[in-house]
Amino acid sequence: MTKKISIAIIGASGYTGAELIRILLPHPNAHISVLTGDSQAGKDIGDVYPHLRFKGLPKLISLEKINYTGIDLVFCCLPHGTTQSVIAAMPEHVKIIDLSADFRLFDVETYAKWYGHAHKAPALQMEAVYGLTELVRDEVKNARLVANPGCYPTSVLLALMPLLEHKLIESDGIIIDAKSGVTGAGRSVKQSNLFTEINDGISAYGIASHRHAPEIEQALSYSADKDVMVTFTPHLMPMNRGMLSTMYVRLRGKHNADELRLTLQKQYSFEPFVHVLPPSVMPSTHQVRGTNDCVIGVFADRVAGRAIVVTAIDNLVKGASGQAVQNMNVMYGWDETTGLELSAVFP
Repeated sequence: MTKKISIAIIGASGYTGAELIRILLPHPNAHISVLTGDSQAGKDIGDVYPHLRFKGLPKLISLEKINYTGIDLVFCCLPHGTTQSVIAAMPEHVKIIDLSADFRLFDVETYAKWYGHAHKAPALQMEAVYGLTELVRDEVKNARLVANPGCYPTSVLLALMPLLEHKLIESDGIIIDAKSGVTGAGRSVKQSNLFTEINDGISAYGIASHRHAPEIEQALSYSADKDVMVTFTPHLMPMNRGMLSTMYVRLRGKHNADELRLTLQKQYSFEPFVHVLPPSVMPSTHQVRGTNDCVIGVFADRVAGRAIVVTAIDNLVKGASGQAVQNMNVMYGWDETTGLELSAVFP
C-alpha cells in the first residue's frame, strides 16, 4: 500500500483551494495536513465552504504558522505577486505546485513588464517547470517546483501547440476568442462580479492586455520555433464555471481541417483527459463540467485556407486544481488519473 503524502494548501479559502480539497479528499495517496487562509484564520473550512463541513479537515491557519516539518507537498493558491517570496522561504525538502502566475513566464523581464514589479525569486524561476502535463510529462516527473498553467492558456495550448509543431498552421494571424465562468475572476468581493452585474449578460475584459497573453505566446513560440503574437480576447460569462475557447487559424500550404483533427487525435490517442471530437460535434462546457477533461473540435472555415478550433474545459479543474493534482500524480509516479476519475455534472 502506498504511503500517503502530507499536503499543505496555501490559500485554501479561494475557489482553487476549495476545488483542491474536493479532489484530494478521496485521493488514496494524499492527506491534507495544513490549510491556510489569512483572512479566515482560526475558522473551520466548513464555515467558509459549507459543502466541506464534516470532512475532518484541519482548521484554517495563517501563513506564518505553518510548520513544514513532515509536509511533503505544497499547493500554493495565493494571488500573483505574493507567491514568489513565500515559495522562496520554503525548505528544500518540500515539493511545490504553484497555481498562481508567478513562475509561469520564463523571462523575468517579461514578468516585470506584465505584472508591474520585478520578479522576487529569479533563481527559482529558472528551476520551475511549466506544467502543461500532457506535453511536458517528463519534465514534471523530475521537478521540485511546477508552475501550473493558467486556465485560458491550458484551453488554447493543448489544441494549438501540436498543430504548430507539425507545421500545419501558420504562426501569425491566430485569433483567440475565449469565454470563462465567473469563478475565473476569483472570490474576492468586486462590484463587477456581483450577481446583478454578471447575470443576463456577457462582457469582454482585458482586451489586448490580459496577462495570460504572454503565457500563451511563450508556449506557442516554443512550438513554432519563432516569435508568435496572438490576438486574444477573454469574455466573462454568466455561469459559475466552464471555459470555451474558439481559435481561428490560417492553414499552412495545402493542409485542411481534417488533417488538423487527425493530428490531434494521434497526439492525444492515449491521453486520459484530452479528447478530440468527431467531425461536426461541437464542444460544450456541459461536457466537461466538474471534470479534468479537455474536449477539442476542429472545423473547416467557410473562408478558404482557414480553420476553426474549439476547446472546452472546466476552468477550476483542468484549468487549475485538477491539472495541479494531475501534476502531483506525475511527480510521485502514481497513475495519472488517480483521484481524477470524475464524470461531468449534468444538468
